[in-house]
Amino acid sequence: MYLVAALYKFSSISKPKELQDEIRSQLKELSIYGTILVGEEGLNGTIAGTHKKINEAVKYIKSIQGFSNLDIKFSQSQENPFVRLKVKLKKEIVTIGDESINPNYKVGDYIDPQDWNELISDKNTILIDTRNNYECSIGTFKNAINPNTVKFREFPEWIENQNFSDDEKDKKNFAMFCTGGIRCEKASSFMKERGFKNVNHLKGGILNYFEKIDASISLWEGECFVFDDRVSVKHDLSVGTYDMCHGCRMPITEKDKKNNKYIRGVACPTCFDNTSEEQKNRYMSRQKQVDLAKERNQKHIGPKEEVQKLKI
Repeated sequence: MYLVAALYKFSSISKPKELQDEIRSQLKELSIYGTILVGEEGLNGTIAGTHKKINEAVKYIKSIQGFSNLDIKFSQSQENPFVRLKVKLKKEIVTIGDESINPNYKVGDYIDPQDWNELISDKNTILIDTRNNYECSIGTFKNAINPNTVKFREFPEWIENQNFSDDEKDKKNFAMFCTGGIRCEKASSFMKERGFKNVNHLKGGILNYFEKIDASISLWEGECFVFDDRVSVKHDLSVGTYDMCHGCRMPITEKDKKNNKYIRGVACPTCFDNTSEEQKNRYMSRQKQVDLAKERNQKHIGPKEEVQKLKI
């Protein structure tokens, strides 16, 4: 059993390149898998390993100046959901497309999961899902608005296009949420910069809500998409029912697999008509290598360019 840790924190880093090298060295020594993004505004990532090693990794990251109160959610997976460790240097640890937006300087109010139901049930509250459309499609909060974005950096344009009046900006409660809290936190910073007064975001995101709120009183509907091989998780944080198309990386159901446009490891109804024969042949070749590696009880690590990456 592997322990998975989704973590982030906005905290100013003066020498991100040096910290990137240090984190990579420490986590490699602990045999940690996953991805960590390092930027001047903070850290963001999801890592996996044995319970003992993950606890050591978290202890190390919390020892970094400014990260003692790291936001972190744990879950478990029967298999390692990652094939390698990547520690990347980024201008933004979650990309909204405007480097001037920084939650370290201006941000909305953090709402604990225990207070979330009351806020989003208020008729004066406008509830916004800051995740992307493919994530919203498999689960979201009751009555939440789906901006239908393909990637997070489209969120500012969506807000601007809503043409909220000055009266709404001043009097309405705006409540936002995302998977782990990082996107809605940055979205709240953007909205505060644009003059919205009562801006709120779910502390720790959906995963924290799942952990703290009993399913019997939950206002969540469906499953929650996650960015690893589990694809989705249920309210009890167990692995969900969705699979992933390895052609386009979109979540798929058993019904999708029965469609004549589904080819395992190659295409699904969403992407079949958008990929060339050359791409399909390449993906088919890759799938054969994956199957061969599985027969040998090995993890297949293919080239980074093999599939279209999900937008975050």
